[in-house]
Amino acid sequence: MRINSGVESYRTPVLIASLLAPPAVCALLTPFRSHFDNANAALVLVVVIVAVAVWGIRVAGVLAAVSSAIWFDFFLTVPYNSFRIDSSNDVEQAVLLMVIGVAVTQIAIWGRRQQANASRRRGYLDGVITTSQAVATGASADDLIEQVRAELTAVLGIDGVKFVAGSKQTEAPRLNPDGTVTRGQHVLKVERDGLPTNAEIELIVQHAGVTRGRFLLTAASRIARPDLEQRVVAVALADQVGAALSTQEAIHPHG
Repeated sequence: MRINSGVESYRTPVLIASLLAPPAVCALLTPFRSHFDNANAALVLVVVIVAVAVWGIRVAGVLAAVSSAIWFDFFLTVPYNSFRIDSSNDVEQAVLLMVIGVAVTQIAIWGRRQQANASRRRGYLDGVITTSQAVATGASADDLIEQVRAELTAVLGIDGVKFVAGSKQTEAPRLNPDGTVTRGQHVLKVERDGLPTNAEIELIVQHAGVTRGRFLLTAASRIARPDLEQRVVAVALADQVGAALSTQEAIHPHG
């Protein structure tokens, strides 16, 4: 699950705001600059930087911080309407404004990432719960397989998935129960190199030690780098299918 497409939809307006909002605020404060301490003006600009940073675009937050420091110097420090600063205190405030702005941006981006990760985990959990409910309510194996195929594609960020019944073993790369991906005896570094693109990856469907089939995962058109959590969720989804097929066989032993 990615959030980049959502960010891109408002990236340009936020970048424009990061450049224009600081000078606009400084200009608005200009008539009052002789009536308040520059530290208070710097705090107002920090609020502007935070307002930009919360959108989670690093370059916008940095631009807002730099722009704030520059226009703070131009509009609010002596000599006014000049980029020269005569007071060492004003220099310190301008530098601190930029440093604090960059730090706030990093914190805001971290917060958005944590929120996105929490939302993603919730989505994974919902998928597993939905599949479990389908098993519990006696959904047909075919319907369950189709549901899991769609969820595996989304969770792993791959091109597609197909299911093959039976216990035939192959030499294809394999997504194991612990979330590792192996090719023969070699453990692949999925987070670094991505899933194999030159072969289907097997995800064994089993229950109580009995293999019921396998999902074949295809990631050929782009590099997919699902993390360990995503891969473990994929295994859990496959296990639900294994349980359903086992139940179906117990009910209809000659089906």
